[in-house]
Amino acid sequence: MRLTFWGVRGSVPAPGPEMNRYGGNTSCVELRTASGACFVIDSGTGVIPLGRQLMAREFGRGQGEARMFLSHAHWDHIQGFPFFQPVFVPGNRLTIYGPGRSSSMLEGILEGQMNPHFSPLHTMKNLGAGIDVVAVDGAAKDPSFEVDGVRVSARLNPHGATRALAYRFEENGRSLVYASDAGYPPGGPSDEVRALYKGATVLIHDCTYSPEDRAERIARGFSSIADAAQAAAEAGVGTLVMFHYDQDYGDDVVDALTERTRLLLDERGAHATKLVAAREGLSLDVE
Repeated sequence: MRLTFWGVRGSVPAPGPEMNRYGGNTSCVELRTASGACFVIDSGTGVIPLGRQLMAREFGRGQGEARMFLSHAHWDHIQGFPFFQPVFVPGNRLTIYGPGRSSSMLEGILEGQMNPHFSPLHTMKNLGAGIDVVAVDGAAKDPSFEVDGVRVSARLNPHGATRALAYRFEENGRSLVYASDAGYPPGGPSDEVRALYKGATVLIHDCTYSPEDRAERIARGFSSIADAAQAAAEAGVGTLVMFHYDQDYGDDVVDALTERTRLLLDERGAHATKLVAAREGLSLDVE
């Protein structure tokens, strides 16, 4: 499996020269499976440049197929969707997975941002591609299912007044966990979420805040770098990827947070865990 990061910010896009190295687009990660399947994790503004690249391939000919996995429906995780060019091309196929008690409820949430008050598209029915919407029950006894030969599992994390799905993707003995927008209680993740993270080859984890800023903004439901380091150390992951930086943190701030996160991992005994700070355009092999 191979990852490419297209958007690594949280809350709102953050353009500007002080964001050039890490980028200002909101959450979007592309996962290419060993079989070549295209998985898109979250659909923030980072999905727009991803869409442009996909149009140069089979998606531009109406022969593309992709799977999109949404952690939740806050706008920084779906706001790029109406500008994702492959959905306008007849013949393309897109299956959208996301949290919801039913597929119709999830589809209704996505339709909401197509409301004419927000979008000239009016409705998803005006898009050219074939789109299927599948609700994922993160509280199910067995949270796993198979997509294109990949075992996918999902669990819910608290996120302020709502919840967000964390996903685990497993293929050929390798595993990727994506855990954005996680605001744990003082005891940390639930037992179910700990099991989801356990032994992951790569863990992409919410790193919105410094510990000091999170303490002042606890109700917003995000993680600090200390929360991420603790989760990674407890799970014994191979690589921790920092993700979903606060929109006000410039490149120099993220650099400093990366140095602190390395120290936090080492303090927790996770010397063998590699650390990567996600940035737009970065590609990683899950190995």
